[in-house]
Amino acid sequence: MILGEEGQERLKRARVFIAGAGGLGSPISIYLTAAGVGEIRIVDDDVVELSNLNRQILHWERDTGRRKVDSGREKLEAINSETLVEALHLTIDEDNVSQVVGDSDLIVDAMDNFPVRYILNKTAISKGIPFFHGGVYGFEGQVTTIIPGRTPCLRCIFPEAPPREVFPVVGVTPGIIGLIQATEVIKYITGIGELLLGELLLWDGLDSSIDKVRVKRNPDCVDCGEGGLK
Repeated sequence: MILGEEGQERLKRARVFIAGAGGLGSPISIYLTAAGVGEIRIVDDDVVELSNLNRQILHWERDTGRRKVDSGREKLEAINSETLVEALHLTIDEDNVSQVVGDSDLIVDAMDNFPVRYILNKTAISKGIPFFHGGVYGFEGQVTTIIPGRTPCLRCIFPEAPPREVFPVVGVTPGIIGLIQATEVIKYITGIGELLLGELLLWDGLDSSIDKVRVKRNPDCVDCGEGGLK
């Protein structure tokens, strides 16, 4: 087995925080649970709607109207009864984020808005834990792995949030991006392979291409640079 007993034990001891139980959170949580991660804390403040089902594979038609975290926990516990799944129905904000993340070993960004992503980015920096970013738009997506003190943070890469909008998402795109994020998490926990450190992976589903762009730390970054969080 490629992970070996030691790798599997590391997964079993890992405590993973997933922000979002939607399009990205679905494949991320499913595959990390199936991989044998010991504890998953998943947070979302939304309920399942029929329009979600083309991409949010953690939820089924019968779940319409239920809290996403409750629907998600049910499925994840059915996949692997040995994974402890903690589901929190709440909105992440600056006041509660530190407590909500708690003693998790890492943060996975499965959100759909940058204001909360920036809050999670700062929390990862303050706690000194990795932050796994993913984002989607239509057939396109992006992934990077952020290690505080070693790599650019999310604010270095995206100094300003893009305008808020309701954006189209083709269901397969968060599946692909979420699986890449889950792969990065598994590699980090087990210590194998090369992570996307200082690199932004860009996926274009229309021509099935993957590019990697080098990104650099900003010494004047308001989150991780001089005068920001240390």
